[in-house]
Amino acid sequence: MTNMDKLYESVAANGPVCVGLDTEISYLPTTDTAKTAGENVVDFNRALIAATKGVAGCYKVQIAYYESLGLDGMRAYAETLRLARATGLPVIADIKRGDIAKTAEMYAKAHFTGDFEADIITLAPYMGLDSISPYLPYCKDQGKGVFVLCRTSNPGAKDFEYQKLADGRHIYDLVGDSLTELGKDYMGEHGYSSIGLVIGGTHTEEATAIRAAYKNTFFLIPGYGAQGGKAADIAQYLTKGNGGVVNSSRGILLAYKKQPGVAFDEAAYNECVRMREDIQGECNKL
Repeated sequence: MTNMDKLYESVAANGPVCVGLDTEISYLPTTDTAKTAGENVVDFNRALIAATKGVAGCYKVQIAYYESLGLDGMRAYAETLRLARATGLPVIADIKRGDIAKTAEMYAKAHFTGDFEADIITLAPYMGLDSISPYLPYCKDQGKGVFVLCRTSNPGAKDFEYQKLADGRHIYDLVGDSLTELGKDYMGEHGYSSIGLVIGGTHTEEATAIRAAYKNTFFLIPGYGAQGGKAADIAQYLTKGNGGVVNSSRGILLAYKKQPGVAFDEAAYNECVRMREDIQGECNKL
């Protein structure tokens, strides 16, 4: 069974909420001055993971927040990955690597084995398909997965991804088509490839067409909540509530600020439930 299969089963059981552990020290309601910044972050993440593991489809850990704390932060990153993976839920390492050749081989080794091992990682494809190929042996031999940037949720997506090719397709169409073709050799039991796509939920005009074009591709969908994506839009990218996970980071990590008197971990749980019900309600209307 591939990790995309496990992700599919997790979404079927718990719903499509991807809890983004993009934890900045300033997000913590309190800190222990006897501990390092990284240790405080781990304490926060540990409680949040324990509270949400029954209502999360997966976890996503954005490495930049940990790198910014130096060695202390990278220890916190490794421990956060360990804690999240111990739940049995799939864990995405949001590293967005995009290099080639031996460098990419070393990135693959670093993030699919050892201290920083994750189940699925994010990649940037704009150096070409040879920036993806060094990761594929891990998909074939160990069932690992990748989510590759395709059509992202940031305003700057218009700068390159939306530019038109001579045949009328957008650049994001070329990326999606190429990776979907490549992914046919890495299909799982539930009909999804180990090569997934990052499809932002903030630009919704093409949602139906994108979902129809990539029926066998799992989506990582950023943009919900803080970036403006609405559940009614997000639902268009899912197939009967599955086939994708919807990331929320600040919305969950900082939920306690909108729930006065509620502990941060309980508030995070409440937000996961609210988000899951919000998305499922819109999926039920389709």
